[in-house]
Formats: sequence, structure tokens, C-alpha cells
Amino acid sequence: MATLNIPQDISDTEIIRRVLAGEIDLYAAIVKRYNSYLFKVGKLYGYNHDDIEDLMQETYVSAYTHLKDFEGRSSFKTWIVQIMLHQCYHKKHKLSFQKEKPDSENLEADAESAPVKKVSDGVRAVQQHELRGVIENAILNLPDEYRMVFSLREITGLSTLETAALLSITEDNAKVRLNRAKKMLQEKIGESYTDSELFEFNLIYCDVMVDRVMKAIKELKQTSA
Repeated sequence: MATLNIPQDISDTEIIRRVLAGEIDLYAAIVKRYNSYLFKVGKLYGYNHDDIEDLMQETYVSAYTHLKDFEGRSSFKTWIVQIMLHQCYHKKHKLSFQKEKPDSENLEADAESAPVKKVSDGVRAVQQHELRGVIENAILNLPDEYRMVFSLREITGLSTLETAALLSITEDNAKVRLNRAKKMLQEKIGESYTDSELFEFNLIYCDVMVDRVMKAIKELKQTSA
């Protein structure tokens, strides 16, 4: 797929307006812009890489098919993250119905059978990817209500208000849960973590996802023509 030269400062609203007007290829800019956010949402549910890519594609296609329904009452980021959350939620319950376990439940089982290790100077000296794994496991093992608030607020980058709206709780409640989540993490792994480094969606996968989504959208458009 040809690379689109789209200004970085172009707003979501402008992209959506032009996509709805027929410039379908511009939707690739939306995919590039929100890949890392959606990937992090998938990771906080504990799905593996392949499952997350499938969920992301389903989210982007669903967002595209309902693009005309986006009214701008919340940010587009909040809107598309909410769609991804719904996709992850339904997959988790489908797996539960089929008596299968997503990775997050396996991690919880592993955590129950192994003692929690304290972060020491020796752990701080290990390679960054190993420390990241410890942090990710700690986050995945937070209780659901705390994990969701922490991940949406600190990792995905939503505001407290946006996080509260997505989870149908008050802003004050979101703040309380966030503070509690941080305290719980600090008790397990100390303060040696960098939020922006967690659950990153590598750029090499970003371009692949753009191609997958745009191909699916164009096939969808052809079948509905």
C-alpha cells in the first residue's frame, strides 16, 4: 500500500469528514494513530499477539462501518478504545463459555503457584525486556477494577474523565482506583517502571495492521456495493 503523506496535526474530525466523503485511503491515518492504544487495551486483557491483532482489525472495521454514527460527544480516541474494550470483553466471555482460558487467567494461575518476588538491586540490573515482563505480569494480576483504570489512564493515556466515562464510574472513583492501583504495584515491583514503555506495538506490526485493516475495509465496501 502506498505511503500517505498526511500532516501529523490533521484532526481526527477532519480525517473522518474526508473518509466519509469518499477518501477511504485516509482511514489508514486513523489506524496508524491508534494502533498503540488498541494494542495496549488488548494486552491489559492478557490476549496473545495474534489474538490482539485480530481484535484490533475487528475494532477498526467496526469503527469504519459506524463512522457516520460518531457524533463527537467524546473524543474519537475514547470512542474507538471503547469499541476495542467491547471486542475484548466479548471474546473473554466467549472463551469463558467455551471453558477456555485467555492468557490473563493463565498468568493469574501462575501467580498463585509462585511466590511474588521483590524488586531488588539485582532485578534492576537485568535486561529491560525482563523487567518489562515482570511489570506487565504485575499489572495483569491487579484486580480487574484497578487494572482497567490504571491501564486506561497511565498506559493508554486517556484522561481521568475519559477513563471514568468508559468504565461508567465517577471521576472521583477513577482517581481513587488509580491511586490504589499504583500503591498495589509499588508494593510488588517498586517504582522502577516506565509507563510509556509498557505494551508497545512495534512499528513493524503497525504497518502490517494498516494493510490488514484497509484490505478488509475495501473488501467490505466491494461486497456492499
